[in-house]
Amino acid sequence: MTDGAAPDSAASNRPNLVLVHCHDLGQHLGCYGADVDTPNIDRIAADGARLANSFCSAPQCSPSRSSMMTGYYPHENGVMGLAHMGWALGDEWETLPKRLRKAGYETALLGFQHEVPDDPERLGYEYVDSGTKRALDLVDVVDDFFAERADADEPFFVSVGIEEPHRPFRREYLSDGTYDAYDPDEVPLDDFPYLPDAPGVREDVADLRSVISEVLDPAVGRYRESLADHGLAEETVFVFTTDHGLAMPRAKGTCYDPGIETALLVHQPGVVEGGAVHDALVTNVDFAPTMLDLLGVDPPTDVSGESFAPLLRGEPHDGRDRVFAEMTWHDRYNPIRVVRTERYKYVRNFSVLPRVFVPMDVAPTASGREVHEEFHVPQRPTEELYDLAADPAESENLASDKKPFEAAAEASDPEPDHADALNRLRDELESWMEATDDPLLDGPVPYPDVA
Repeated sequence: MTDGAAPDSAASNRPNLVLVHCHDLGQHLGCYGADVDTPNIDRIAADGARLANSFCSAPQCSPSRSSMMTGYYPHENGVMGLAHMGWALGDEWETLPKRLRKAGYETALLGFQHEVPDDPERLGYEYVDSGTKRALDLVDVVDDFFAERADADEPFFVSVGIEEPHRPFRREYLSDGTYDAYDPDEVPLDDFPYLPDAPGVREDVADLRSVISEVLDPAVGRYRESLADHGLAEETVFVFTTDHGLAMPRAKGTCYDPGIETALLVHQPGVVEGGAVHDALVTNVDFAPTMLDLLGVDPPTDVSGESFAPLLRGEPHDGRDRVFAEMTWHDRYNPIRVVRTERYKYVRNFSVLPRVFVPMDVAPTASGREVHEEFHVPQRPTEELYDLAADPAESENLASDKKPFEAAAEASDPEPDHADALNRLRDELESWMEATDDPLLDGPVPYPDVA
């Protein structure tokens, strides 16, 4: 909540913050081991730090972004669904740009945001240019912004919101008119063990990789070049991240790792060691406190997130031993709560859906239809437990002796060797829900009144 604090007089000595965030990327980058050509984004990891175990609070756009901006889980800040469908962040919430404005920063939004349906100034941005959200079209917008602030006295925070690689993957506006970086017949599917090897899946993977390598990656490279060309790079924290996992079946809209894993790269010259890889568990609920800490602004102590800036600076840091994630509403009611440790993932499904959930932008695609056919089952289990060390694809549900996705018509028994982990994580999830006043504890969460 806002507290009306006066601007910080020390702001002129603080670094700028450039936040570049895209849609639906997960960790599908070369620097994360994916088979895709992303030299420009990989260079951020080489120059700065890569968070290898970065996760989001929700596998969908608005809820996840609300956590990034506030430091609270979606069920705490009220954004339990999409902003254009009634789940907007209220004006009373303290956001990262609001906090930075009070610390003496100029705040700007270029491109996309999805925490409110309109008027992004409500989020704390003084300057807004939302004329385009396409990565390549934003190149000139970003360059003009940096050029105008090359000699500014006050530091700035600019949020650069990119549409790609949101579906549809095919981008007909590519400058040379081609879109054939990857051949569907030849593209490997090793990065997608949760998808069937089928023609529609292969076409989707080829198009996804093309839009990442031909559109997203070169645009991000141009943003960094522009920052350097205007003499701002050495005094700027540059962050690249995404909202949630890939827009693929059993990824986006699910709390399996492909749905909640996120790329997070941080470069701060002279502070963050180049080429550092951090394996600690982090969540984007921690994002706002961490950014404030890096900038020398006292992070809030009354939010659910916590700063991991000491980790980035190479200082001692007692990090998290678990992260939480959630899903409530997307295009349908789909309440899920999750706790993930380094080894285990515990999933609690609060409603019974007739099949694997696939969000509305994925379901009509060829891969969406093929996964529906592959996993069309009458019921999914109430509880799921996965041993991520032995089963990173989350295919063997240890909370039940039923086969994956098999109808649970009768009660089933957990794997005995993992019963203790199941009981412990079940209790921890319930404790977290109670501590954060999760409305699911009181029953189904209704759709917001948007009349």
